[in-house]
Amino acid sequence: MASTMLLTLDLNDPRPLHEQVAAAVRQAVASGVVTPGQRLPSARQLAAALGVNANTVLRALRDLRDEGVLEFRRGRGVSVLRPPDARELVMRRTRELLEEARLYGLGPEEVIEMIRTSS
Repeated sequence: MASTMLLTLDLNDPRPLHEQVAAAVRQAVASGVVTPGQRLPSARQLAAALGVNANTVLRALRDLRDEGVLEFRRGRGVSVLRPPDARELVMRRTRELLEEARLYGLGPEEVIEMIRTSS
């Protein structure tokens, strides 16, 4: 990654930090800032740039590895394997949205109507 400063976290975001870090890296890959085959900075470097614990970054990187976006190579670090699957990402965000809506007493039909009227 050319500069770790391209990644930012929103301190007002209610999501756990590791999810925010994963989302920032995912976005960098999806937008082409980081391309397949490119190595990422070390977890320590990313953590220092983002102002978070290295274990938080490692957890985010492992999540992205499990998604198939990153690969870990002993002695070579972490590199981008492929861009994230857009449909998979939207489905994950949809499930998160529906779960949050349920917490507020809203059902799927109400969420769908909200989406229809907001576009």
